[in-house]
Amino acid sequence: MIVYHQLSELAELGAPVHLALGVFDGVHVGHQEVIRHAVEGVRREGGLAGVVTFEPHPIRVLAPERAPRRILASIEHKARLLADLGVDFLCVQEFTLDFAKREAFDFIQDLADSTGALKRIAVGEDWVFGKARGGNVQRLREWGESLGFVVDAAPPVMVAGERVSSTRIRQAVRDGNLDAAREMLGRDYTVEGTVERGRQLARQLGYPTANVVAHNEQLPPDGVWELEAIIEGKRYRAIGNLGRRPTVEYEGARRLLEVHVFHYDGDLYDQVIEARFVRFIRTEQKFHSVEELKAQIEADVQKVLSGA
Repeated sequence: MIVYHQLSELAELGAPVHLALGVFDGVHVGHQEVIRHAVEGVRREGGLAGVVTFEPHPIRVLAPERAPRRILASIEHKARLLADLGVDFLCVQEFTLDFAKREAFDFIQDLADSTGALKRIAVGEDWVFGKARGGNVQRLREWGESLGFVVDAAPPVMVAGERVSSTRIRQAVRDGNLDAAREMLGRDYTVEGTVERGRQLARQLGYPTANVVAHNEQLPPDGVWELEAIIEGKRYRAIGNLGRRPTVEYEGARRLLEVHVFHYDGDLYDQVIEARFVRFIRTEQKFHSVEELKAQIEADVQKVLSGA
């Protein structure tokens, strides 16, 4: 997956381009329907399939008081999800107040000029963009006639009688309803984070853990979870504690995902781990002693390994 950060960089592609436009937080089944049009356009007509997205999320700039505290996928995570869908490149447009004031047509003109061979734009059927929300599907089709591209507008995807949205998925994850999140995402929900050095207290308990700091992605409820850890493309069984570690709390303690990866003895510091939440084991609790905590950890580990 090639990732660009300026529209002008698209000039180096040197091939017909089929683009999907949108924020695509989480790359859920509704987003996938939009992206499918770009990918299938390439299969029929040749060229490259790309996604143009915006960072930060536009609502963080335009209405920060209404912006979600957490997202469903960082840019790096999003890029990997898009690659799995057959997307060839991602262009991340910085979203600023100045960019928000641009006329919608000027943005589309830039896309056409930058790619040199823009063949298709795929969007959601109710997508609006540009200054004063001046761009929409009808306008896109009018501009496409003069600039030489076609427009595919995907209708919303419904699950359980309601439109799939990133907001619904975030709420499902917060509630611990990962089955509902899975249905709306079309995949298991995962969180990516970077491993940072900790106090190594878990090592003293016999189960060394990686302290995974999530990349501002939505986390499920606190507690002990059976996990699958994806490290450099390889999958490992794992167990994790999500929370603030009340038994060993200390000044500056913060919410953290501590992951013990079974049968892994490499150095994880500064690596990115993708964690798939497989099963909730128990709520986080405070123990009266470290010995009591160690006994519970051993019981949790056996429960995960036995599948009980």
